[in-house]
Amino acid sequence: MKGRGRGSCQHAVSIAVIAALAAAALAGAAAQESAAPAHASAAHGKAISYTCLGCHGIDDYKNAYPMYSVPKLEGQNPEYLAAALHGYRDGDRSHLTMHSQASTLSDQDMDDIAAYFAGKPLAPTGKAQGSVPQAATLCVSCHGQDGVAIAPMYPSLAGQHQDYLVRALEEYRKGGRNNPVMKGFAATLKDEDVHVIARYFSHLEPSLSTESRPYTWLTAR
Repeated sequence: MKGRGRGSCQHAVSIAVIAALAAAALAGAAAQESAAPAHASAAHGKAISYTCLGCHGIDDYKNAYPMYSVPKLEGQNPEYLAAALHGYRDGDRSHLTMHSQASTLSDQDMDDIAAYFAGKPLAPTGKAQGSVPQAATLCVSCHGQDGVAIAPMYPSLAGQHQDYLVRALEEYRKGGRNNPVMKGFAATLKDEDVHVIARYFSHLEPSLSTESRPYTWLTAR
């Protein structure tokens, strides 16, 4: 193991090992669900999320430097959204603005904000919409053939912005996100695989959507 570079390490990752890790994570989903917020307040989440809406409440809003679409959150699993906020606060995800925002939040605040933005999570159909691309065949074991996650600990991807999905996979490949299962999977992907996967999930319906935002001059027509 000593002295092995990143490139050789990536080639050594086994799809079978990644699948086993994903299965182990799924086996632990029930335990995570039992620890999911039982008393999250979407009303309180709405009251304290006004700064969040500055990006996540505008259709097709872009992150700057690098530029990519801010993710849609409505219809997402609240357990996943809360876990993502923990990741930004604790450094498992790299994004300066999100870290700054999350660092001011308590665990309860995160649960409440997640409940507000999730709204009514997407309901799975269990059916693929056309053929699943070869590059995405392992993805659907957690994220669903219809892009709706099979367990609340995973994100739903249906209708998510294509460029955001590309960015997320690139962050797993390059160390911006540290989830061990996703890092191992992303390390096996070619550049063209990343775009095939992102394109497939971004076109699925029913779709995630952008949370509605109170009127401002930015939303005026």
